[in-house]
Amino acid sequence: MNNIAKLFFKYRSYTPIPFLILMLIFEKATITSLVVGLIIAICGEIIRLWGVSWAGSETRTTGGVGGTYLVVSGPFAYVRNPLYLGNILMYLGLGIMSLSLFPYLQIVAIIFFIIQYHFIVKEEEGFLKTKFGNDYQNYLMNVPRFFPRLTQYKVSSIPQPNHNISAGLKSETRTLQAFGAAALLILIKWYLSSNNIL
Repeated sequence: MNNIAKLFFKYRSYTPIPFLILMLIFEKATITSLVVGLIIAICGEIIRLWGVSWAGSETRTTGGVGGTYLVVSGPFAYVRNPLYLGNILMYLGLGIMSLSLFPYLQIVAIIFFIIQYHFIVKEEEGFLKTKFGNDYQNYLMNVPRFFPRLTQYKVSSIPQPNHNISAGLKSETRTLQAFGAAALLILIKWYLSSNNIL
């Protein structure tokens, strides 16, 4: 793993924090932005949870890329990186909720996370090509990286993990807590600002 990818991979859970701080400092939320942004963010979290319930807790590693299975089921049958797609939707949704420096902060954040995930995904793809060979090469050719295909990619010859929503929820607890806390902070800041308490 090259140094840039290693840093992004290790600290990927913390890179949203500066954007959240800016969202709170420059918050200009409206009822419409709160509702629309929350819907987008929840869609992102649903995609994440769906993916984690297939891929399992291996998605939580920070030491290096890896994986026991080549998962091509659930959301992975439509897009190769559903967790990262879910993250981008969550960050965008929270940014829309806050309307902070809109649309410039949101554009900068999306560009940053696309760059971050580009480096991480290239490393993951290298690992998967080495480990799963032709199966992954076929998957790579048929399933897009970030923009989902409309039809399900189907292959019966690749062993798949069991779909486990309860294990997915357990693994996703930290993300759900962080998402809930971020959304709540934006709501509190909006309430205090709209009532001239701040």
